[in-house]
Amino acid sequence: MRVGIFGGSFDPVHDGHLECARFVFKQRNLDKLIFIPAYISPLKQDINSAPPEHRIKMLDLAISGLPGFSISDFEIINRGVSYTFDTVTYFKNLYDEIDLIIGYDNLVVFEKWHKPDELLTLCNLIVLRRNTDKEFGKNKYFTKAVFLESPVIDLSSTEVRNKISNNQAVNGLVPEKVIEYIITNKLYI
Repeated sequence: MRVGIFGGSFDPVHDGHLECARFVFKQRNLDKLIFIPAYISPLKQDINSAPPEHRIKMLDLAISGLPGFSISDFEIINRGVSYTFDTVTYFKNLYDEIDLIIGYDNLVVFEKWHKPDELLTLCNLIVLRRNTDKEFGKNKYFTKAVFLESPVIDLSSTEVRNKISNNQAVNGLVPEKVIEYIITNKLYI
């Protein structure tokens, strides 16, 4: 079974995440794609995220009805800083082949990840590109990555949070059920 692991803060999950996930699922012929929200991202320890239970619920609402998609709370349950190496090691015991899905921005700093060389012995490194990606900072991991020219979606969770905090509409950027959840729970205000 080939499984894709799509980690991140998902703070909040947005249409860009979902479109990229659908694209990778199809392009890589995955049996399953697992969204794994980080408890604390190692490279974003100074950022205050929405509480994990809210981020999981928003993901649940966003992928409801999408076949082959699921969520794991593995990193949330473990608390503390979420290292991808630990997560992939756990899932490697459950699945034959793992595609680790990351953005180009993460590849540029991949040498800063926890045990990057060991991590690549456990999984395929699948890199999504956006048209905002700049050609800079190439490292040895570029030759080990599989690049997918993903749908061009210039959208970030930071942009969504900023729009919400400035009372701007996010319709068409975030699934409707997620928008309702954000409003009901007064997130990012």
